[in-house]
Amino acid sequence: MKIIEAKTNKEKQDAFSVRDQVFIEEQGVDPEVEHDSCDEHSIHIVGYLEEHPIAAGRVQVVADKGKIQRVAILKPYRNQGYGKQLMLAIEQILKKNNINSTYLNAQSHAVPFYQAIGFKVSSQPFYEAGIEHVTMNKRVN
Repeated sequence: MKIIEAKTNKEKQDAFSVRDQVFIEEQGVDPEVEHDSCDEHSIHIVGYLEEHPIAAGRVQVVADKGKIQRVAILKPYRNQGYGKQLMLAIEQILKKNNINSTYLNAQSHAVPFYQAIGFKVSSQPFYEAGIEHVTMNKRVN
């Protein structure tokens, strides 16, 4: 998978397309919740297989920490290592920007995935967009 930091409108639209398919179509998240004002000042990441976008995520810098959000892999490509590749690329982007601490709000079903790549649960469960989440943290080395 080729993973890039989305710079052009087309690359950002590719990332949004993946997010729309996963969060809006598959999980039923309201489009106005999925696409918020944070999209304007976030770093967007998109992963391609043979020029087709299959993975996406975004990062905001909040109080010198990277807040990872909107991590999505299209359904046919899950459980094949692409999520891990995407997360490692995001960590590289954070390091390039001198950010050494990151956190995310993980959907509860994804907690084992994030734990396997070094994230630790740091909150009680809560609901976001009608889906149970927990906050998880990791130092980026």
